[in-house]
Amino acid sequence: MTRYFVLYVYFLRFSFSRAMEFRVDFFFRIGMDSLWYATHLIFFWALYRYAPFIGGWNFDQALVFAAGLFVSDAIHMTLFSNNGWMFPILVNKGDLDYYLVRPVSSLFFLSLREFAANSFLNLLLAVGILIWSIARYPGELGAGTITIFGVLLLVGCFINYLMHFLFMMPVFWLHNAAGMRDLFFGFGRFTGRPDGIYKGWVRRILTTILPYAIVVSFPTRALFEDDIAGIALHMGVVAALGFGVLLLVWRAGLRVYASASS
Repeated sequence: MTRYFVLYVYFLRFSFSRAMEFRVDFFFRIGMDSLWYATHLIFFWALYRYAPFIGGWNFDQALVFAAGLFVSDAIHMTLFSNNGWMFPILVNKGDLDYYLVRPVSSLFFLSLREFAANSFLNLLLAVGILIWSIARYPGELGAGTITIFGVLLLVGCFINYLMHFLFMMPVFWLHNAAGMRDLFFGFGRFTGRPDGIYKGWVRRILTTILPYAIVVSFPTRALFEDDIAGIALHMGVVAALGFGVLLLVWRAGLRVYASASS
C-alpha cells in the first residue's frame, strides 16, 4: 500500500509541473468549467421559476444536487478522464506494454497515471459551491447525514469511473473506441438530472445496468430522505458488481491484446 501511495505522489508532482508548462490551457480549462457551473445553476433557477418541485425536490434541494454534480464531475475530470481518454490509444499503439510490465497493478497505473491539475482547481471551486449550497439550505442537516452524503458521493464517483472504463474496454476487440466514448458521454447526461424524473423500465436501467442516475441523485436523496441504509446498500452492491465486471472484462481483454512485440 505504501508503494502505491508513493507512486501516486510522483504522479501528482509530474502532473502539476507539466500543467504549468501550458499556462494558457491551464487557465482556459478553469474558465470553461466555471462557465459550465454558472450555466447549470442558471438552468435549474430557470426551471424552478415555473415549478416548485421537480423530481420530488424543491429548488434548495436541487441546488445541493447541482453542487454535488459539480464535485462529481470535477473529481472525474481530475483523476480519471484523461486516463480513460488515453487508454484506447495505448491499446492500439501497443504502448499498453509499458504499463503491463510495471511492478504494480496495471489497472491502477492506467486509471490514475494522469492527474489533471487544472481540473483540481475546479474541484476546489466545486467543493466551495457544495459547502455554500448546504450552508444555505433552510432545513436542518446533521453532521452525520452530511458525512454520509460525502461518502456516498465518493462511491458515486467510483461508479462513474467504472462505467467510463467499461465503455472503453471494447477497444480490445473493436480497435476503435470513439463510438463507445461518445456513448459514455451521451449517457452521462442522465447523471445531471434528479433520478425522480425517471419512471418505469427507464428508471430500473438507469439505477442498475447503466447506473448513471445513482451517481449524484442517490447521495443527495440520502441527505434529504430517511432510507439511508437502503440507498447505501444499493450503491454498494452496484459498485461491487461493477468492479467485478470491470476486472473480468479487463482480463478477457488482455488475453486478446496484440502487444507491440506480437
